[in-house]
Amino acid sequence: MAVGPCEWDEEAGHGLVGRDTELERILRGSGPVQGASPRGLLLLGEEGIGRTRLLRAAREQAGRRGALVLSAHGWAGDRERPYAGVCQLLASIAEEIGVLPELHQQVLGAVVTGTPGPSLPDPPAVQGAVLLLLRHLAADRPVLVTVDDVQDCDRASVDLIGTVLRHLGDGVSVLLAARGEAAPTGLPTEVGVMHLPPLSPGAAAALLDAQPGAPRGRRRLELLGEAQGNPLALLELCRLAQPDVERMLPGNRRPRHPLPRHGVEDVLAALPAGTQGALLHAAIADLGEDVATVTTAAGAQDLGVWAPAEAAGIVTVTDRRVWFRHPLMRRAVGARQPAQSRRAAYLNLAEAAVAPASRARYLAAAALGPDESIAGALEAAARDSQNAFTAAAALEEAARLSPDARDRARRLAEALSAAHLVGDADWVTDLYRDFTRSGGDAGQACVAAAVMSTALSLSSLQQEALDLLLDVSERACPDGGSEALALALVGAAVTDQSARPEHRGHMRALFARTDHEARPPVRGAGPLSRLGTSEAASALHACVSVVATPDSSATRLLRRLDPPRLGPLPDTPDQLVRRLAVAWVAYRADEPDTCLRQYRKADAQLRARQALGLRAWSLAPMADTLLATGLWAEAETLLREGSGDAAVLGQSRVRADLDALTLTLSALRGQAILPSSGTEANWRALDLAENRATHARILRARALAAVVHGDWSSAYREFRMLFDADGSPLHPFLSPISVADLASVALRTGRLADAARVLVQVRDQQGERPTARMTRLLHHAAALLEPDGDPEEHFQLAVVNPEGERWPWERSRARLGYGIWLRRARRPLEAREQFTAALQLAEGLGAVPLAAAVRAELRASGVGAAAEPEGALAELTAQQRQIVTLAAGGLSNREIGERLYLSPRTVGTHLYNIYPKLGVSRRHQLRSLLTEVELGAG
Repeated sequence: MAVGPCEWDEEAGHGLVGRDTELERILRGSGPVQGASPRGLLLLGEEGIGRTRLLRAAREQAGRRGALVLSAHGWAGDRERPYAGVCQLLASIAEEIGVLPELHQQVLGAVVTGTPGPSLPDPPAVQGAVLLLLRHLAADRPVLVTVDDVQDCDRASVDLIGTVLRHLGDGVSVLLAARGEAAPTGLPTEVGVMHLPPLSPGAAAALLDAQPGAPRGRRRLELLGEAQGNPLALLELCRLAQPDVERMLPGNRRPRHPLPRHGVEDVLAALPAGTQGALLHAAIADLGEDVATVTTAAGAQDLGVWAPAEAAGIVTVTDRRVWFRHPLMRRAVGARQPAQSRRAAYLNLAEAAVAPASRARYLAAAALGPDESIAGALEAAARDSQNAFTAAAALEEAARLSPDARDRARRLAEALSAAHLVGDADWVTDLYRDFTRSGGDAGQACVAAAVMSTALSLSSLQQEALDLLLDVSERACPDGGSEALALALVGAAVTDQSARPEHRGHMRALFARTDHEARPPVRGAGPLSRLGTSEAASALHACVSVVATPDSSATRLLRRLDPPRLGPLPDTPDQLVRRLAVAWVAYRADEPDTCLRQYRKADAQLRARQALGLRAWSLAPMADTLLATGLWAEAETLLREGSGDAAVLGQSRVRADLDALTLTLSALRGQAILPSSGTEANWRALDLAENRATHARILRARALAAVVHGDWSSAYREFRMLFDADGSPLHPFLSPISVADLASVALRTGRLADAARVLVQVRDQQGERPTARMTRLLHHAAALLEPDGDPEEHFQLAVVNPEGERWPWERSRARLGYGIWLRRARRPLEAREQFTAALQLAEGLGAVPLAAAVRAELRASGVGAAAEPEGALAELTAQQRQIVTLAAGGLSNREIGERLYLSPRTVGTHLYNIYPKLGVSRRHQLRSLLTEVELGAG
């Protein structure tokens, strides 16, 4: 039995970050389903990964839910003391021993008092007495037994825990934790194992940012990479990064280096001198440096130099790399040596390095002052790098080592552009501040301002971003050049995000200074100018035109562009920018096929290069398109990955967009959830008046969530806020796509006249030739809001063209509306045809609420209802019902097996047998079935 419901209080984790999934699994029960083998779960992980904290959170939650919690902690010093761990478990319930038969009281009394020598009871007697006591305790309430660091427990206690796991049934759960990758000897094979992985990048960033004085910018990203998701490493490295770290330690002491556990200094000091030297070189070398390079740099003759360190558990040598077993160990090894020794090691690595880029980085680390030869080598390495972070860091170091002020300014401008690709606004801000002090020329100033404005925009500061663009445009930007186009392009992105009318006026001023002939930009004027073919310039000019001149037709502009090819070779910078520009114009032209083809090709390259700052601009448009075209699984992956990246990079506006789209996806699928408190707090922190695109996505997400909850009044209010009081769209592109949804909810709430005024404004704003998608949405809305016209003609125009299949959810909604109109017009056969087509689309999407609504209309039109799902579910076993619930929640067979301690094949067999009983044939239909049961129960 579980120790309590799977839900928990938000404050219960006491700062537990990034472990919701693991905590949920523990709280669902520390073992298999009822009626199966005894419950037990072993948490495994490296030191500092969070086992103890997760164990504590589970204990606190179990106690809140009414469970009796018995706890123990293994100590290496108690290994030779029999039953030391058992004594800890019994300490809080010693008075309960008195309810046992006298013989069992005597046995446990001897254990608790710790009587030494041969007078200790036999293990079977102790095990039997403990089992009887636990059964007695479990008769009143659930019991959770937790043991931390079980690998350090005495053998007698471990054997007893094994007996408990083998012989107890319902009522008692056992939760263990151990350091390492393998279960300690002595535990039964029946115990389930949960390997605690490193924190996700987003969770690691959240934990780091919650610390006092946490680093920012480049240092923050480096620290996150160094910690590798280990919470202890994050906290320790953050503490060591503080300039006043000595004030944070007892006794006003500054540690020389961090150590992951006691005794490591002695272990390191005991290693042979050659091995210590090799470890120093490995600790300061680039991550993943070839072991041959490190070995040669250390002056060793062969790989035998690593054997003592491997035997001591400090490193592993595999795949031609030297891997430290713990993130803090790498830092400890490097920090224990004096600076002169580290400098000598860097010089050794530079001499041994094969790659010029590695050699340049090692020489830079050893440099004692400016050196143009090293700066030039770093600059060349940055240009050849396929990793945005590596390039930006190299260019920043090159600027630092530049003796000439002009070279320093130029390299800072280059570093700014590279850091923009990385996407960390704080790093860009630091570099921009350094650049403004360097006295760069006018062209560099334009590039720097454009980059800084993108960082401000990604951080939601649209007004500040536009002010900077306008200022530099007046002061330093010549008309018609590549710099003018760069400023206009960033201005277009800012204006599209803000959607404020006054910003559009400023945008037109920037647009007027560009070269409308789209001639190739002049080479050498700055980093952005290298993205300089006429095809790329034409595509960028089209992006600007879509925003700056509302009368411009994105469809017409798209036809003039030549989309880049989709071959296997990577893009040049010119081609990549051109591809992103074409994808965005296609997005605004409602051409999803072109949009997704170009975005997918670009997205794969941006991820490979870790160019997450540039990728941030494409995430929301790409996710919008995936949701609209029914590619929800792909959208879910994109949103999950993008949200994690945005959290790491501190892109508050991007994260707000993706949170809104994640809620939208949940609502479309029928998952009746509300935004988390953290999500709502992030939304409130934004100035939505400056970020109308984000506001529009939030409003639509809230409206769709309200529909799932049946709160039609709230749904109408949220949809209506997508338009001003007179019906003008809040955002020129994102608001109109909800006009049919507004009409549908208006029909339910009796607000047809108000919604009709919005329709008039939207129709006027779309002009004479709206996109094919908007044409269908306008006809759908008109069919609902203009009863005096010809509703059937509008419905037919909304559903008849097969091209509408590209937007399956919207098409299914239109068919549902048409079917309802036909049924009310007493044309049931035609209505059923529309309902059947709508149901097929909705079920194919996994759109549970929509499918349920269509089925209800089918029944109302006279189609015989299928067997009641409640009865079919009641015929399943308890385990089969749990499998159905988990499968309906989107878990794979492997994930279900991990939850229930079954093999994936067994889960598949169960589902194969379950489907016919429930009258379904596909996995996604389970979600619809369970929703119907819940609606029926409500």
